[in-house]
Amino acid sequence: MNADDNERPAAEPAVETRDPRTGYGSTDALNEKGAPPWRELLGPEHLGAAIVLAGGVLVGAVNIYLASSMLPTAVAELGGASFYAWNMTIYLVAMVIATMLVSRLLARWGNVGAYLLGFAVFTVGSVACAVSPAMPVLLAGRGVQGLGAGLLSGLGFAVIRSALPRRLWTRGNALMSAMYGVGNFVGPALGGLFAQFGSWRLAFVVMAVVAGVCGVAVPRVLPRSERGGARAPIPVVSLVLVTAATAAVSVAGVLPGAMAMAAGVAVALLLVVGFVAHERRSELRVFPRTTYRAGSSLKWVYLTIGLLAFGVAVESFVPLFGQHLGGLPPLAAGFFGAAISLGWSVTQIASSSAVRERTVRRLRAIGPVLLALGFLLQGLLQRDDTPIWLVLVWALVLFVAGSGIGVAYPHLSVAAMTSTRDPEEGKQAAAAIATVTTMSTAFGTAVAGVLVNLGGHSMLDSARYLLFGFAAICAIGIITARAANRSGRPDHS
Repeated sequence: MNADDNERPAAEPAVETRDPRTGYGSTDALNEKGAPPWRELLGPEHLGAAIVLAGGVLVGAVNIYLASSMLPTAVAELGGASFYAWNMTIYLVAMVIATMLVSRLLARWGNVGAYLLGFAVFTVGSVACAVSPAMPVLLAGRGVQGLGAGLLSGLGFAVIRSALPRRLWTRGNALMSAMYGVGNFVGPALGGLFAQFGSWRLAFVVMAVVAGVCGVAVPRVLPRSERGGARAPIPVVSLVLVTAATAAVSVAGVLPGAMAMAAGVAVALLLVVGFVAHERRSELRVFPRTTYRAGSSLKWVYLTIGLLAFGVAVESFVPLFGQHLGGLPPLAAGFFGAAISLGWSVTQIASSSAVRERTVRRLRAIGPVLLALGFLLQGLLQRDDTPIWLVLVWALVLFVAGSGIGVAYPHLSVAAMTSTRDPEEGKQAAAAIATVTTMSTAFGTAVAGVLVNLGGHSMLDSARYLLFGFAAICAIGIITARAANRSGRPDHS
């Protein structure tokens, strides 16, 4: 069997001859690199769907860090400083829970109904945050926000199969994936801006308005899918295990002391092992059954996506290093910290032009290499009292590290979507991309906290522990990416 025969996408009714690996036909509009031009995705026919799909992912991504930058101002007004650390934990746990329910909501409500529910839940949560009279109410609103954000993130990757033609899947995935990077950049900046003027409640109002506008557009721009598909019971055991793992690792990230954090991460890993063991033998699963079949590439695709998303957690501490080691003011350090997300967002816009099978495989393989080498080099460049020219080099190196995510992520997403010919399995596989990304973000944040704490009172040691540790962990993605490229054909069931 030729390696280029692997990973053929799901079959679709064709009126012309199409390349079985890329989905492109002889009459498709292509640019000089062989991919449909961006203007096709952002043209009148598909613009509305693209805005809704990308907008759903963006509001969820922005709100991961939006509240964090406003929380000191909110605590000064509401009190409840002891609940400070739960802001991120509750939001991420709720997101993970919701992403695992996406395929079932699609079967019950269809594309339009599921999206309307997602935007409605997110809007209600945002309004609750905006009017909260006390910290517990704000945290409850964050939980509701997280549920809506998780639905919207998972729906974006699942509904793209029916909202866009196959030839635009890579472009669409690149656009949605870019929203994670944009959100990591915009969230802290937007939250800091509103907090600066003492208007933290208004930030949540803005989020509610954006979600409401996108919700109004949903019936007009998304195709209506047929309801009443396979309505499998909710996999309660799997749901409980993965939720517990996410909660454990999120709590670990805020525990005092490296040993306590390490213990929390260890408990979370054990819960993940239990989750995988249960899923392999259960008929009720969060991930499609293709994931656990011998020879399937899907498990390696998910692991590679997870390791790439794991690396983004470095951004949580880069501003701290920029201030203490590079002497940057807080605002400059904040933008400096977004270099990884900027590299992620910019490069995947270009990488999505690749359609040749050999090029796509190379991009998927080189992504983890760039990410791991970027962190390794960044660790080697850390210095006390860093001169400004070296700080600029730091930013460039972090941009290159982020580009490792950007060149691989959209192609890995398409590989997950085309891992099976079964439509229901395909939706489940696509929705799980958001689950993997969100869980990996939570795990990465907790592990980053452990590594930084190992440095004790030395900021230089903390930076090196974090960067060298993440270089080693993300390097595992080099192995999983190669395994994903080697594995076999889509499942035909």
